[in-house]
Amino acid sequence: MLYEAQRKAPLAPTGLFHLGVVYLVWSSTYLAMRILVAPDSGFTPFTAGASRMLIASMIILAIAYFRNTNIWPSGKEWLLIAITGTLFWVTGNGLILWAEKHAYSGLAALFASTTPIWAAFLESIFSKKRLSPQLIGSLLLGLTGIAVLMAPALANFNSIDIVSGLALVCASLSIATGSVIQSRHAVHIPILALSGWQHLFAGILFLIITAFNGDPFPLPNINSLLALVYMIIFGSVIAFTSYTITLKLLPINIVMTYAYVNPVLALFLGWWILHEPITYWTIAGAIIVLLGVVGVFRQHK
Repeated sequence: MLYEAQRKAPLAPTGLFHLGVVYLVWSSTYLAMRILVAPDSGFTPFTAGASRMLIASMIILAIAYFRNTNIWPSGKEWLLIAITGTLFWVTGNGLILWAEKHAYSGLAALFASTTPIWAAFLESIFSKKRLSPQLIGSLLLGLTGIAVLMAPALANFNSIDIVSGLALVCASLSIATGSVIQSRHAVHIPILALSGWQHLFAGILFLIITAFNGDPFPLPNINSLLALVYMIIFGSVIAFTSYTITLKLLPINIVMTYAYVNPVLALFLGWWILHEPITYWTIAGAIIVLLGVVGVFRQHK
């Protein structure tokens, strides 16, 4: 009854505005990442990740502190931050950054859109629940969509494109794993503070990786510098804040539509701004992947 009342209630204009912010900004972050790691950008994927994480963490933690002074995690929560921060931002976002040196931004967004499918599958495994036929079908659709998206690279045996595609699959799995782990462990600090600490831990880990990898000190050009600022201010701070507001003001089934909208917008932005090609393989793979995502959300609804 409560869900029915919420579903029939008028949608809050403020919530819809912030949902629009999530649509536009999170869709465009794949474009910004592509610019950030372009061959002449002055960044390697890991120095780009370190720069974004460290600067964003300072801003997010400062905002969290002024909103609520209780931002310090407990002992066990530090472990949760270390695990989820690594899964979300280092093996998740870091692999996307690495893959986008070769993969188109729209393609990366489509691979990332499979994350809800992986998360639903992993949640069933962790909960020791039998997989429903609908979830199995959604997972198979997602895998089929990935295979279709990678078909041109597999047909031409383009090793760089194949490895980039596999990296994007691993990134989606990593983010899904982090999402499931975080959802199963409650924390006493605000979600904004949790995100700030995750950013900080990931930034430190990125720095360690760059040291072992011997990455040069970043010397960004104007385009990559603007992309970095956009990722920090809009991607990490503004869009995340808007997302938390939408969760409070709108029904969850409305909020989760970003999973359908973001890859489509990312494809359009990549085609419009960077002239990335959209092939029949891309369209077919996108449709199949999004059908799998729809199936997951219908089951949760």
